[in-house]
Amino acid sequence: MNNVRTVSDTKRTFYNLHTRPINTIYRRVVEELMVEMHLLSVNIDFSYNPIYALGVVTTFDRFMEGYQPERDRESIFNALCQAIEQDPQRYRQDAERLRSVAKGLPVQDLIAWLSQTNNLDRDADLQGQLQAIANNPNFKYNRLFAIGVFSLLELADPELVKDEKRLTEALKAIAAGLHLSDDKFSKDLELYRSNLDKMAQALVVMADMLSADRKKREQRKQQSTTQVAPPASNE
Repeated sequence: MNNVRTVSDTKRTFYNLHTRPINTIYRRVVEELMVEMHLLSVNIDFSYNPIYALGVVTTFDRFMEGYQPERDRESIFNALCQAIEQDPQRYRQDAERLRSVAKGLPVQDLIAWLSQTNNLDRDADLQGQLQAIANNPNFKYNRLFAIGVFSLLELADPELVKDEKRLTEALKAIAAGLHLSDDKFSKDLELYRSNLDKMAQALVVMADMLSADRKKREQRKQQSTTQVAPPASNE
């Protein structure tokens, strides 16, 4: 009998690999991403693809931006991938491949490629992967895949993703070409962008709290080093 790994197994492996404590505000982000990746990894219909990898890398990099100490970020990312028995370098390399493609294409060509109305000659492997997604009736759509698609659009034309009408049209075309639900696309990306805003606000609050705490410590230090004059004696 094949024993399917549990969420607890994955978490245990992660914390055995990354042994340093994770700052409180980021711990929830890391654990939510870990659980999401775990549940996909044990789903019979899920198969790894570069767009999913880009979604994972983008989500991690965006939400972990500003993490201190900075050197721990790579350790956390590597442990996340290894905890679900995946190669972190594969994720990073596939994400970079796709980023290069997106940066080198006019956005309309990128949309045509993603929606399968036009082939992309420069990368046969990526072309084949997209065709496999479009032709797979059991393709396991997921939020991280949607974020990968959004990231490609953002890299090709940062203004497009700020224009709700153009973004909606692009997502509808891509969803139709890949035989996916454009409603799920839109809802997942709306939540992703909302969470990015909340994270940014939380980081501002945290920075303010740290600054106020630092000022208090400095004031206490100054007070403790200030010499108090002895009281005058009455003669």
